[in-house]
Amino acid sequence: MGMLLGMAGAWLPVDGLGIVTLPSLATVYLAGGLPAASRALSALWNEHVLDIDLLMVVAAVAAAAVGAPLEGAVLLTLFSVADTLEERALGRARSAIEALMALRPETALRKTASGGVEEVAAATLEVGDVVVLRPGARVPSDGTISLGRGGLDEANITGESMPVSKAVGQPVFEATVNLDGVLEVTVTRTVGESTIARMIRLVTEAHASKAPSERFSVWFGQRYTIAVLIGAVLAFGCFYWLDGNWKPALYKAATLLVAASPCAIVISVPAAILSALSAAARMGVLFKGGAALETLAAVDSFAFDKTGTLTKGQAAVTQIVALNGDEAGFLSLLAGLEAHSEHHVAAAIRRAASERGLDPGEVREVSAQPGIGITGQDDLGPVWAGNSYLAENMGAPIDAPRLRSLAEGADSVIYLGRGAEVLGAVSVADEARPSSAPAIAALRASGVRRIVMMTGDRRPVALRIGAELGLNEGEIHAEMLPEDKVKAVARLAERGKVAFVGDGVNDAAALARADIGIAMGAAGSEVALQAADVALLSEDMRQLADAHRLARRAARIIRQNLIFAIGVMVILVIAGLFFDLPLPIAVVGHEGGTVLVVLNGLRLLSNPARRAKRNAPIRGPKEAAA
Repeated sequence: MGMLLGMAGAWLPVDGLGIVTLPSLATVYLAGGLPAASRALSALWNEHVLDIDLLMVVAAVAAAAVGAPLEGAVLLTLFSVADTLEERALGRARSAIEALMALRPETALRKTASGGVEEVAAATLEVGDVVVLRPGARVPSDGTISLGRGGLDEANITGESMPVSKAVGQPVFEATVNLDGVLEVTVTRTVGESTIARMIRLVTEAHASKAPSERFSVWFGQRYTIAVLIGAVLAFGCFYWLDGNWKPALYKAATLLVAASPCAIVISVPAAILSALSAAARMGVLFKGGAALETLAAVDSFAFDKTGTLTKGQAAVTQIVALNGDEAGFLSLLAGLEAHSEHHVAAAIRRAASERGLDPGEVREVSAQPGIGITGQDDLGPVWAGNSYLAENMGAPIDAPRLRSLAEGADSVIYLGRGAEVLGAVSVADEARPSSAPAIAALRASGVRRIVMMTGDRRPVALRIGAELGLNEGEIHAEMLPEDKVKAVARLAERGKVAFVGDGVNDAAALARADIGIAMGAAGSEVALQAADVALLSEDMRQLADAHRLARRAARIIRQNLIFAIGVMVILVIAGLFFDLPLPIAVVGHEGGTVLVVLNGLRLLSNPARRAKRNAPIRGPKEAAA
């Protein structure tokens, strides 16, 4: 309002004495200048830096000193408006945390010891509590279905647009919606450790962590501000020396202050980074900071773990060979040992025992051997289960005819033994995810030069899966230990930026060694999530291709913003030095450029890489668990 009254008084012949104009412009200077001056002094006192706010205040005061208070008021007004627009625009990009918080239900229906139901605060739920979910209710915390079957909308967590049908024993995640049926869910994580809580922590860390280009823009802005102030003083001296009149010289210097201010350069990078991070979070991909986003954009090699990443991980036992002929006893002992493992193959063995009505054997002192198997003790002594590497380590021969026949197939083989004696083996088959082949094809189409699959499985198994995914023989690396994967990733890194995609304990070292580690299905994989730089919250591999496209689009927009911002600044500076550039034009060019780069960055919020809803049917329990 003060700006409008000031302009009316200055341009209309109704305020010759300045009765309206002067108080109005003074109000503008106070309202627009004091906050900027306060921020500038705070930055100078607390951080010992000169920032852009100081440039604007100095330019406005200089304009008033040379008899152009209206131009100075226009500068402060547009600067304040642009600053407000930037904060509101970037606030949209920062709203991811508030959106996640809003998803969380405040109460839950907990079963009591007497079999009744009581309404309690979701924050009070403990591991082991059983909650009742009615149709339309949100899951109050991560858990496992203990009774019932129904479809759940997991779009908020995984980005999967279609409902997922789930049954007893399958996991559910906090804030997902029960669409039909009445479910009983046993809580497996408290609210403080739930999927939503982990997502909030990741988003918070991502927004706090600056990308290299962000850090450079801040570093550049601070030092460039000092250069602009010095340049303006030198320009004032030069123009005063040439003309001998201090007012035009000061006006020129004030115009240069505005023209050379790096506002657009400094804001162009965070505007794009924050928008991309928020767009990715909405489609079920969490980046641990802008640095991960920039690195993914530069990746030209992708290395994939096989089991549980490119494949469903929903393996099934296809053959059982018990060398003593007691299949039931053999499978019971094997299931007892594998009951202590979270590996996909272990789950298949436990299911096979359960389907035959067998109780797992009593096994104690179990210890995992990453990448090769598991060991433990039962009443008869040490027992082990694993692949051929573990059998070799134990000195156990696996050349019996029945075992050789099993090993010659295209399925994975797990041996069970006691010391140097092999008791038998099972073969386990896995399937490629339906989304894996399209994702790999999309990555190739986007220009990724090298794609490899790494697995500890035997080569025949790896070749079968690789052929289904469109990989050639040279892109398939089999029979690898965890340390072999790390070495292979290191070799790829020598030829360019490499990303490793994995999902479990065996992949943690390779995830950490890669330029960027990507955790697959992170809604349920704690170790991979901690080691990775990017988390795909669902198990749809197409999210990876979407994230890669988004990262590259963000990199393009950052380049566009920087080129545009630098170009506008150069044009304004040249016009201010060698031509008669009016201060209001410099103001409009400067503030307009700043707003434009922010709006260009915000285009990432409407990320076209996000897939449209699919018309696929609700998936069954087997597919949902994959």
